Amino acid sequence: MPPMHQMGGTPNPLINPNTLPLPSMNPAPGADDPYAFLKTFDTVILVDDSGSMSGARWTQTAQALSSIIPIVTYYDADGIDLHFLNHPDSEYYHHIKTPSQVMEIFGTVRPSKATPTGTALNRLLKPYIQKYKRDPSKCKPMNIIVITDGVPTDDPESVIIQSAQKLDDMDADYTQVGIQFFQIGDDPEATEALRDMDDALSTRGGVRDMVDTVPWKGSLQGDQMLKVVLGAVNRRLDRKKA
Repeated sequence: MPPMHQMGGTPNPLINPNTLPLPSMNPAPGADDPYAFLKTFDTVILVDDSGSMSGARWTQTAQALSSIIPIVTYYDADGIDLHFLNHPDSEYYHHIKTPSQVMEIFGTVRPSKATPTGTALNRLLKPYIQKYKRDPSKCKPMNIIVITDGVPTDDPESVIIQSAQKLDDMDADYTQVGIQFFQIGDDPEATEALRDMDDALSTRGGVRDMVDTVPWKGSLQGDQMLKVVLGAVNRRLDRKKA
């Protein structure tokens, strides 16, 4: 991992990744392992770094990341990719294999600007679907976990519907792409907007359901953790109330 100055960022004084507790992982490999399905996916974390995420919500995001990252890095042999809505992408943010790497990168980012969720999703989905179209056999399914606190300032619904239509047209497996919205904070307008994409988007757009939402409640245990990391690609978990 390069020093922070080579990643184009400086440490955020509000976040000290070294002080954030990373939960111990004691996975139970084999047929009874509830997380084993994660091995079939490339996991992508998309973090909302808009201005409304400053302060307490940025700390909550760090806590949420510290809960899920040990699991998703353990089960993704290729390493996960980390992206932000506004912060520039970097080669160092791809194929990350340890929780400490994720938290170090996160600590260099300062929230600012708007919430272009649709634009960020399009940056991920458009090249992925093009790659799938060229050769489905070489395109590992993608599980996107979006950590956000608010209503998008653009139109992610249209991006998701268009992507779902293309996957349907190519008869892609129903678990080829999943998008999990993980809500930080309890803004009711944001809750309604995210729930609408989860519950109504596939019906309104006439396309596959590849979206789920779950709120951050300060900790993740049992089925709630499973829902966060697999709810968008597992219909049983998608149907469960968060």
